[in-house]
Amino acid sequence: MPKESMTLETEAQAVLDELWREELIPFALNVGKITKSSGHYTIHFHDSRMFTADVRLNRNQSWADMVRIAVLARVATLSGPWENKTPGKT
Repeated sequence: MPKESMTLETEAQAVLDELWREELIPFALNVGKITKSSGHYTIHFHDSRMFTADVRLNRNQSWADMVRIAVLARVATLSGPWENKTPGKT
């Protein structure tokens, strides 16, 4: 998909899919919506194990990098016996 036609949501979803393929997150996540507040965005997920991740704005980083950092930081705060399965395998 050409970069100029990607929305914040589609680019964030691409990052989530990449993190899942790289097995850096314990379960697949889907973007529900993205809301903007002063100095950050909040990604709302369609998942009961992790509802949101706050993306702090940084002019020196791309949106994809900021999403990646925010999601990995949020996942690091989770606790529980997560099964990290390879996508497409059971």
